[in-house]
Amino acid sequence: MSFELFLALVGFAFVGSVTPGPNNLMLMASGANFGLRRSLPHMLGVSIGHAGMVFVLGAGLAQVFVLWPQAHLVLKFAATAYMLWLAWKIAHAAPPEGETTRGVPFTFWQAAAFQWVNPKAWAIGLTAVTVYAPTATLAAIGLVTLVFAAVNLPSVSCWAMMGVQIRRLLTRPARLRVFNITMALLLVASLYPVLTM
Repeated sequence: MSFELFLALVGFAFVGSVTPGPNNLMLMASGANFGLRRSLPHMLGVSIGHAGMVFVLGAGLAQVFVLWPQAHLVLKFAATAYMLWLAWKIAHAAPPEGETTRGVPFTFWQAAAFQWVNPKAWAIGLTAVTVYAPTATLAAIGLVTLVFAAVNLPSVSCWAMMGVQIRRLLTRPARLRVFNITMALLLVASLYPVLTM
């Protein structure tokens, strides 16, 4: 891979990782509700899970979509249903007056598994292996995977840290409820590109 192509890959990984999407919105909500330390497994699950997904896609899973185009439709329905359920869970995470936050943050494995129903993760992963590892050699796929792993964690961590900063404003249960409902609505809105494809 040329140096220019490598820089383009790093830029693509950064933009794909740091822009708003389901992972980042959920991490901001987790930071606000549970703090940075308790959100760390969620952050690591997103980063390592997405890197693993990129590797598996590069290793051949992407061919399933070439051979069976209906797989896109199945993925779209599964992802939409799961993300609507998550939005409902986020919207209802705010505590009633005087109680502590209910629920628990995503575990490492939940966050890693979420990548497989996250439409943005699929789009980024498929684009990455198609554009930056077209030869599908183990070295090319490995490099793309490593770049995503290195760039993704600091990028998604910013969102959890934003949630922690916002947490200071959410000391009242009513404010936390408004924040969680807003995050849930933004998560639902992030489905728009998937539903219009």
